[in-house]
Amino acid sequence: MSPNKNKILIVEDEKSMRDMLFLLLKKEYEVDVAPTGEEAKKLLTEKLYDLILTDISLPGISGIEVLRASKDALPETSVIMITAYASTESAIEALKLGASDYIVKPFNVDEIKIIIKNELDKRRLAKENVYLKEQLKKKSDLGEIVGRSPKMMEILSLIYKIADTNTTITISGESGTGKEAIARTIHYNSSRKDSPFVSINCGALPEGILESELFGHMKGAFTGATMTKRGLFEVANGGTLFLDEIGETSLGMQVKLLRVLQDKKIRRVGGTEEIDVDVRIIAATNQNLERLVQERRFREDLYYRINVIEIKMPPLREKREDIPILADHFLKKFTQALHKSISGFDPDAMEALESYHWPGNVRELENAIERAVTLEILNKIRVESLPADVRTGKSKFQPQEVLAGDPSLSQASPPQGTELFEFHGASWGKGFNLEEEIEKLRKRYLEDALERCGGVQSKAARMLGMSFRSFRYFAKKYDISGRSNSTASEETGKESGGNG
Repeated sequence: MSPNKNKILIVEDEKSMRDMLFLLLKKEYEVDVAPTGEEAKKLLTEKLYDLILTDISLPGISGIEVLRASKDALPETSVIMITAYASTESAIEALKLGASDYIVKPFNVDEIKIIIKNELDKRRLAKENVYLKEQLKKKSDLGEIVGRSPKMMEILSLIYKIADTNTTITISGESGTGKEAIARTIHYNSSRKDSPFVSINCGALPEGILESELFGHMKGAFTGATMTKRGLFEVANGGTLFLDEIGETSLGMQVKLLRVLQDKKIRRVGGTEEIDVDVRIIAATNQNLERLVQERRFREDLYYRINVIEIKMPPLREKREDIPILADHFLKKFTQALHKSISGFDPDAMEALESYHWPGNVRELENAIERAVTLEILNKIRVESLPADVRTGKSKFQPQEVLAGDPSLSQASPPQGTELFEFHGASWGKGFNLEEEIEKLRKRYLEDALERCGGVQSKAARMLGMSFRSFRYFAKKYDISGRSNSTASEETGKESGGNG
């Protein structure tokens, strides 16, 4: 069954007329025929049609009843009535009940082809208009692929190579790293860009609901299924389906997804019809799929099907050079949305942003900037307007890489030494607090570096591979004294390329 042809149902009791209409339309459309209203109603529970062409006068159930049944089961389907009289009460009633148009017998063959084509074009344009409005709202996400760090440049280079292919892609990374934004970028830079981009969070729905959302269902397939519904595979036909958190799917759902990837066919819940689909799959996960395969929680055959190309999104703490760029991007976004005049960040505020470890990644940064823009009353974002976690450098959450890491790490031995000084590890195991230990370790590094550099903060910052602003922020936070005389200022000026 072609996924591109419109589906039409002809309901006509007169065999010669029914056959003529079938032969007339079958080259351009996928056509079913029904000689009675009863059979038409049965077909409406089994298939989805784009247009129904029905005679008003039928034996038994009338064309008006077919119209009512269609609007009940398939509200979006166009219905054209056939009548023997130009202005009968039945034709007027049909229009009031939602019929798109009516055709008067005897009719011209070219006339009926034009009427059907115009109605299907009108329906298609209406759907595209809704789709384009939705995409215009979402396309702002494309602007969030922001950054000049080497890791982001590498990812964008890979996207350029793979976007205009049909290769299945998996995007891995912690929550909030921008996996869906990357998926949208791939879609809008492919030949599928004029077709839908549809996304679903597989971890947010129970298996039964997820199956219905993905594959659709027939009317009466389960309690609450009051009408036949297309699934997201059909909605995304010709485009891209983004399966977020695919690692959360059950083994049973994984079998169904594997079948679609292999056969390019779906079957609605409660249905028997095989439906062809042409959809590119982009999957995403914040879990280690290889480990899930080893633990037999994720099918190995599905893993190899979806992981043809893997894009690994780095956490924000691993591309800190992008923090100022992202912060400026979100500042512009929210000052425009909230109608505020804020031109930038105070140095202390930017230091806090650059120094914080961002367990929630780009999403947490975006939320922090939105909060700051909302609260700020001056024309620069001050550190006081930032969230408490960012101001203090202490988050309520551990970085996701620790939480999602290998359980054996809790038994690991601490490092034995560093270039600057011997590592003084706490007792690992129950009661161990990584954030507190990192804070202590950072403070010791800063103190040791300052001592080696004669108290000049800019030199100590270079020794530790930090920006001077970040070093100064932490030195102030930990109450570490160091030279802030003209020597340090001169060093800073040299770093930034300034003239003093």
